[in-house]
Amino acid sequence: MIDGVEVFAVVAAATNRVIGRNGGLPWRISSDLKHFKRLTMGCPIVMGRKTFASIGKPLPGRTNIVVTRDADFAADGVVVVGSLEAALAEGARMARETGAAGIALVGGGDVYAQALPVTDRIELTEVRLAPDPAGAVLFPELPAADWVEVARIRGERTDRDEADFDFVTLRRR
Repeated sequence: MIDGVEVFAVVAAATNRVIGRNGGLPWRISSDLKHFKRLTMGCPIVMGRKTFASIGKPLPGRTNIVVTRDADFAADGVVVVGSLEAALAEGARMARETGAAGIALVGGGDVYAQALPVTDRIELTEVRLAPDPAGAVLFPELPAADWVEVARIRGERTDRDEADFDFVTLRRR
């Protein structure tokens, strides 16, 4: 919790923790994108600059907060901050003002890793693939002593999904 506001990560990760490659996702799972939208709509979302670049535009219906060390970075429709701490403080302020459910961390690997100590919940799409991890972005390892699985829903694969998947909710112990 940051100032009484829940911090939650939304991530799709392969069974070997791969979450990205070459500035994008290593799979197409339309069902996960819809799930992501449901979880994050109305919430301030925090992402790194590379994640923002891979998306290419601000996501509508959410305040987009981009963390970067590049003091010259600017983009229309986003709040740019220089540190994760500033992003979380801004996200908490916005969530309190709007009554949002929390602050959603949406990537990439560095943001997830840095924010893990203050993350209350993880909404994980567990993708049943194991892409080559060489050169890929990985989700941080989760110490089993710190997390408990509280929900698991088997994803219903459609013709627009390239892999099988489960929606898993983890809570900090």
